[in-house]
Amino acid sequence: METELLKSGRKPLIRIAVVIILVLLGVYSYFAGTYNKMVRLDENVQSAWGQVENQYQRRADLIPNLVNTVKGYAAHEQATFTAVLEARAKATQVVIDADHLDAASLKRFSAAQSELSSALSRLMAVSESYPDLKSSENFVMLQSQLEGTENRIAVERKRFNEEINTYNSYIRGFPKNIIAQYHGFERRNYFEAEKEAEKAPNVSF
Repeated sequence: METELLKSGRKPLIRIAVVIILVLLGVYSYFAGTYNKMVRLDENVQSAWGQVENQYQRRADLIPNLVNTVKGYAAHEQATFTAVLEARAKATQVVIDADHLDAASLKRFSAAQSELSSALSRLMAVSESYPDLKSSENFVMLQSQLEGTENRIAVERKRFNEEINTYNSYIRGFPKNIIAQYHGFERRNYFEAEKEAEKAPNVSF
């Protein structure tokens, strides 16, 4: 009789223990899942920024050939060529670690790219005075590649900001914001291109 009472007394304790274990597993699963998603969203942001940099680098890679082509028809436009190459050198020196996409770094990057866009616009304007240059097969090809690159830059900038929006929205919601703060997930900054950078150089003829 006493044994039966002991057994019957243990059943509620076992049920309580099972419930506690299930609750703890549920809490752990939620926190682990939330943390893992934050990591994934953060990786998406870094990957998107990498694509932004790739397209800007693609543009920078086109510039030496473009300058040399224009120089072949307009050698005396030396001031314009120098301005473009100096702006290119400055832009390629501004490199941002994807782990440190703070507002100041993004602003420096945007300003350098804006300066390069402005210099490129002046270079493309030079061609207006040289009909032979405008009809050059090499120039037309480079112009087309530059135009395509500018379009890809705009697409990747937009995608980057969309990834930032998804990440920021996720980590700022309650109670995810507590988990984010504990693990060091901070709000990311959007890439706001300067006015000159938003306007692609005029490469249409």
